[in-house]
Amino acid sequence: MAEFTYNPVQSVLLNQAAILNTSIRCPKGYVLHEEESGILILRGIVNNPCGSFARYQVTANGNIALPEGGTVGPIAVALTVGGEPRLTSRAIVTPAAAEEYFNVTSTAFITVPKGCCFNVSLRHVAASDDPTVTPSPVINIQNLNVDVQRVA
Repeated sequence: MAEFTYNPVQSVLLNQAAILNTSIRCPKGYVLHEEESGILILRGIVNNPCGSFARYQVTANGNIALPEGGTVGPIAVALTVGGEPRLTSRAIVTPAAAEEYFNVTSTAFITVPKGCCFNVSLRHVAASDDPTVTPSPVINIQNLNVDVQRVA
C-alpha cells in the first residue's frame, strides 16, 4: 500500500525518529508522510459506514550499528505510536564492535479509530528496561525501509 525509505547511513539519537526521504505514497490518502521527516500519519478512514476502525500492519526493516567510537553494548529500535514505543516491536542486537551492522525487522499492528489519526515512526530506543543500564546515546541506521499495509 505505501513504502518509505532512507538508504544512506543516518545517525539517530536516543528516543529520536529515523528519517525517511523517499516514498511510494498511498494513492487513497490513508497514509501520509511529509518528506524528510520520520513520522507517518495513519488515518482512521473506514470504507464501511458501520466500521469503527482502520487497522494497519507497519513493518520496518534496516541495518543498525554503533557509530565509530561507540561503547559496545545492546542497541535497539522500535515502532512508536504517538511517541510511545510498542515494546513488542523492539528489535535488539549486540554488536561486538563499532560499525558492525545487523539487519533488524520491527513490526506492529496498529488500530486507528474511525476519524482519528495516529503518528507512527521508527525510533532508537533503550535496549533494556533496566534503569541501571545506560543506553547508547546514538546509533547508525542504514537502508531503512518502512512498509505500511492496510489490513482491515
